[in-house]
Amino acid sequence: MAINPQPSGYFYPNRFALILLDGLEEIMGRNGLNAILNMAGLSQWIENPPPDDMEKGFDFAFIAALNQALEEMYGPRGGRGLQLRLGRVLFARGLPSMGPLVGASDLAFKVLPLPAKLKAGLPALAKVFDSLSDQASNVTDPGGDHFLYNIELCSMCWGRKVDRPVCFIATGIIEEALRWLSGGRTFRVDEITCIGMGDEMCSYAVYKEPIG
Repeated sequence: MAINPQPSGYFYPNRFALILLDGLEEIMGRNGLNAILNMAGLSQWIENPPPDDMEKGFDFAFIAALNQALEEMYGPRGGRGLQLRLGRVLFARGLPSMGPLVGASDLAFKVLPLPAKLKAGLPALAKVFDSLSDQASNVTDPGGDHFLYNIELCSMCWGRKVDRPVCFIATGIIEEALRWLSGGRTFRVDEITCIGMGDEMCSYAVYKEPIG
């Protein structure tokens, strides 16, 4: 049975939708993409994808519907894996060229020590979403072994009531951003609170030491 996403009134740019659709097709193939769009109640995009512009027209509810459809079609474990891959593809396909992250490719940034790269790069990633969309994000350092990447207005669990964290596209985006910022290192990222579970925000523990 198709999901019926109810518009939230909060938006990403249309170009984000195109990057997402291209990423899903790369991961699942065209038939898999069409099946997910049908299940998510977004079949209009099969023949008529959003325009390639930065107008805010990609509703948060559509992301939540796609997440839910991936879980229903592939199960929680399979859906999680696909969302993580999608997040990594989304970052690699479009985000490094956007606004606050552009300077991270400069030589002056590349020669910074790793802790300084993380301290500057994570807020820059949050600023990309805050400046281009209605997502509200921030990064804090509570001390200890991790940063907190907080999403106060989240699309991935919009309108859902769940018993576990489900916002794994963001996990994949953060993981891939850290790999790019650090020159290929792998970092652990765990979603520890989720608005869909009744928490105030979706928060991710981003561990400061690479694991690979």
